[in-house]
Amino acid sequence: MLFLPCAGGVEALLADEAARIVGGQPEVARGGVWVDAAEGDELAAMRLNLESRLATRVLVPLADGPYRDEHDLYDIARRVDWGRWLTPADTLRVDVQAMRSPLTSLNFAALRIKDAICDALRESHGDRPSVDTRSPDLPVSLFVGPDHAMLYADTSGEPLFKRGWREATGEAPLKETLAAAMLAAIGWQGRPEDGPLLDPCCGAGTIAIEAAQLACGIAPGGLRRFAFERQRPFQAHRAAWAQMQQQARTRVHAPGAPVFAGDVSFRMTDFAQRNAERAGVARAIEFKTADAQQRPPPAARGTILMNPPYGERIAPKGMGNVTSREGFEGGGSSAEFFSGLASHWKRQYAGWTAWLLSPDPKLPGLMRMKESRRVPLYNGAIECRLFRFELTAGAGPGGRERAGPREPSAQ
Repeated sequence: MLFLPCAGGVEALLADEAARIVGGQPEVARGGVWVDAAEGDELAAMRLNLESRLATRVLVPLADGPYRDEHDLYDIARRVDWGRWLTPADTLRVDVQAMRSPLTSLNFAALRIKDAICDALRESHGDRPSVDTRSPDLPVSLFVGPDHAMLYADTSGEPLFKRGWREATGEAPLKETLAAAMLAAIGWQGRPEDGPLLDPCCGAGTIAIEAAQLACGIAPGGLRRFAFERQRPFQAHRAAWAQMQQQARTRVHAPGAPVFAGDVSFRMTDFAQRNAERAGVARAIEFKTADAQQRPPPAARGTILMNPPYGERIAPKGMGNVTSREGFEGGGSSAEFFSGLASHWKRQYAGWTAWLLSPDPKLPGLMRMKESRRVPLYNGAIECRLFRFELTAGAGPGGRERAGPREPSAQ
């Protein structure tokens, strides 16, 4: 049995993804999904780390039970056969997450789990492992609720949104797992029948890169390392892991659907292009520095998916920086930006579908458009909605519909 934590609102999408990757019938829980794969926990954990776009980690449950204080947590941790996971020569780290816990110090809770592990190894091996807070061989995760605690071995190490390609970022970059959740929520998976995808405010390129990797069949974990590669239960499966990686590399193909992206900021477009090169999808994305309120459509029909920006990146070129951080509160430049964007889409993007992620429930009002759907998603701790708009042509002179020119499509 494995537990895959994820962002709020993504649980059902993750359950579908996990079923595609390892089969079975994953069970949706609050904040994640339980997976019981037929191929066994070790092989399933390796495959999920490599292939999951939506999970934040892949965790192996070790022990759980009721607790009242840190001494109970120590007793829970002592029930684990730690010699199966590490030796005194290995390193560990204990991370703690709490929800309505009566504990007064999470640091002390982590210390008690560490003490239990070290005491167990000292008794069985005559020595204790060391702590490494940066890159431990065994990251241990403790989740404590009001009266129940769960202890896990973390097979991922770095969270899975760290795909291994990001170096250059803009301000507050969108996490890769959230970009993937947006794509899953709208049903765009890079197939020919999905049609073109456009992010006209791409920032560091996260949405476009996730989309292009989907369109090319690229595994999200193909560029990085995982904690399980150093953990004892997985050493017997090195050949299977090498085979999984090779299979992932050989299935990469030309993009099934075109991806277009750009930003009004030359700096951000350059960041996005460099990130796409490291992610192996530079040739699968057509980047263009352009104002989203002026950019012609790159195809007759398609899907717009965007995480609307704050501040200077909503300013058309030549107008200087817009320093307002009102963002989605409906004032100043943001209201003008969304109103102008909606007008531009009505003039030139008739037949397209647009999806926008926003924490502001008033976004449709700012755009003077009625959404056809809203999907709840969390951006970290911020509750957002993914709004869907069906774009129709605006009325031109004499009441006739009008549509503008199109960009030439990428070949």
